[in-house]
Amino acid sequence: MSIVTWFLDLLYPPRCTICRKLLREKETDFCAECRTKLSILEAPIKRGEFFTQCYAVTAYSGDVAASLKRYKFQGMQQYAGAYGRLIAMQLLRMQAAFDILSWVPVSKKRRRKRGFDQSELLARTVANELGVSCVRTLEKVRDNPAQSLLEGAEQRRANVINAYRSVEPERFANRHVLLIDDIMTTGATLSECSRILLTAGAASVLCATVAVTQLSNN
Repeated sequence: MSIVTWFLDLLYPPRCTICRKLLREKETDFCAECRTKLSILEAPIKRGEFFTQCYAVTAYSGDVAASLKRYKFQGMQQYAGAYGRLIAMQLLRMQAAFDILSWVPVSKKRRRKRGFDQSELLARTVANELGVSCVRTLEKVRDNPAQSLLEGAEQRRANVINAYRSVEPERFANRHVLLIDDIMTTGATLSECSRILLTAGAASVLCATVAVTQLSNN
């Protein structure tokens, strides 16, 4: 352990990403109790269009949902490491095959307000854990209302139409893209982003998220 890490741990003792209890020695990211309670999904999710499937780690509920809200809306950027490592482990467990790793971007306005792009941070952690490069393939060109404020699949689908465009498509032409996001609800955002990538020349799109909401049409 470096002196800088030791000093930071002394000032800011590491806490569990989910329950926020102080971590014991040899615990990393999550306390033993939360790791035990964390229910890992055993199969990919197919909810939406244009992507083949989504490798979600767990359900968006309870303490996990509260933790992800802190990550997105309360500036807990350090959570990206813990949740990114969970995504990486799920991808390895599912033997996901892809050529390019990317993410679903937020708008410039939202990034300025939050100070970071939560999906990009997750994607860069996943890339680091898997030893692959992380490539920007999309940009958000319309600051539409947050999907979380809308009810129903139809509203969510309409809300994201033409909100994204491809970036340097020659980098992912005829290649299999893995797209990282934080949460899947109806799959509308991932579907629209996948459509843009396929139209720009991607061979296929897979998706991966930390969590997925439990809907009856799963």
